[in-house]
Amino acid sequence: MSVTALSAVARTAEPLVMLRRFLALDAVVTGANGLAYVAASGPLGRLLGIDPTLLLWLGVFLLAFAADVFWLASRREPSGFLTRVVIETNVVWVVASIAALALWLTPTTAGAVWGLMQAGTVGGFAALQFAALRLRR
Repeated sequence: MSVTALSAVARTAEPLVMLRRFLALDAVVTGANGLAYVAASGPLGRLLGIDPTLLLWLGVFLLAFAADVFWLASRREPSGFLTRVVIETNVVWVVASIAALALWLTPTTAGAVWGLMQAGTVGGFAALQFAALRLRR
């Protein structure tokens, strides 16, 4: 991704600000997703064709992850190591989501679409965070 494109998405040319914004956006979206999974695991499970207990535990994980990412985004200078941990966790989430859809789960059509959309979103966060981290160096 070019610096110009990244600057347009982040609305700044400052790599550190870009990184903090991309981490914060990841935390907000992940936290909202986790909250929905925890608060409505039953109805969402039926809609998506996913076991509600699995959604509940995924929601708990997502809430904890979102809190950690938000904490990292709130730092004046987020740790490069911890940012890489976030990026790698996001990549693992994408791979695991696609593998689960292909190999283990039998979601509804809505569940399959949702799974691919959230994997794409998380992959996008990882790419933006990686690009901003590289610019920061």
